[in-house]
Amino acid sequence: MRTRVASAVALVAAVIGLGASIASLVDYLAPQAAFCAETGCETVRASVWAHPLGIPMPVLGIAFFVTMIALCFVDRPRVRVALAATGAAWAVALIGLQAFVIHAWCKLCMIADPAAIVGGLAVLAGARMLRARWLAPVAPLAGATVLALSLFAHHAPEPMPADTPAAVVKAQQPGVVTVVEFVDFECPFCRALAPKLAEALRQAHVPVRVVRKMVPLPMHPHALPAALAWCCAAAQGKGDAMADALFAAPADELTTEGCEKIAAQVGCDVDRYRRELPAMVGVVAGDMLDARAGNVHSLPTVFVGPERVVGANHTPADLIAKIERAAR
Repeated sequence: MRTRVASAVALVAAVIGLGASIASLVDYLAPQAAFCAETGCETVRASVWAHPLGIPMPVLGIAFFVTMIALCFVDRPRVRVALAATGAAWAVALIGLQAFVIHAWCKLCMIADPAAIVGGLAVLAGARMLRARWLAPVAPLAGATVLALSLFAHHAPEPMPADTPAAVVKAQQPGVVTVVEFVDFECPFCRALAPKLAEALRQAHVPVRVVRKMVPLPMHPHALPAALAWCCAAAQGKGDAMADALFAAPADELTTEGCEKIAAQVGCDVDRYRRELPAMVGVVAGDMLDARAGNVHSLPTVFVGPERVVGANHTPADLIAKIERAAR
């Protein structure tokens, strides 16, 4: 009796682990997570441990659990015990990795890894080869696991406060803290905040993306050329590098010619840059309307999630705390 129970447990654990691994692979490959979009899941997926040897971790999980299912119906007890013990040990190591190295938890991993451990214990407890009739429920059970995860593993984010500007709400993405920065590259206060924000982004333990809104103030003669230059660079995927370079350059060098040189230095296609520059006037105008609609009256103004942060008098530690609070 104990042997039959252990055999059934080993099979069910492998099927559940397979379902969780399939759901996890979908999240790895899709543009947006469909099963586990919470911050911990995103942090684990973004870590260097998520792609051993360039292979998405769920692929290894799928291969392991498929093999374990097959071994439930093959008379290879030594192979079954060796693989089950190895998989259980590896699952324990992965849980420790999330706890002590990544400092984040993925819900799907916390289904697949315990499934490997339970399956390993069942095999070590005496699980034997099952009869072929046990194959019938394997596919439905795996499908039911994926369906259940689609219903319960993914939680929609809580709505943002009613007074959050529409542009900030629109910029949000699931599974990542979005920082919306209303900026003037010539503004001395924006320049003072920039290195502090950059340091906070480097030290944050959660995934963060930055969305910049251009607000060139009329009192700064070089703010508009810099804003237009940043928009052109951002259109070429060089927005972060361009922002760093514009903040680092002396303010009096942010002329039209000077900004073009900076764009070339960060790797922009200069011909494309020149072609697209006139159209960026409309982009900047739209950003300024967003600032006005969001009651942005002074710079720098940064939204960390829904939290408004005004002025340059904030330390990196302050900003990190805000980022991690937004992640929760």
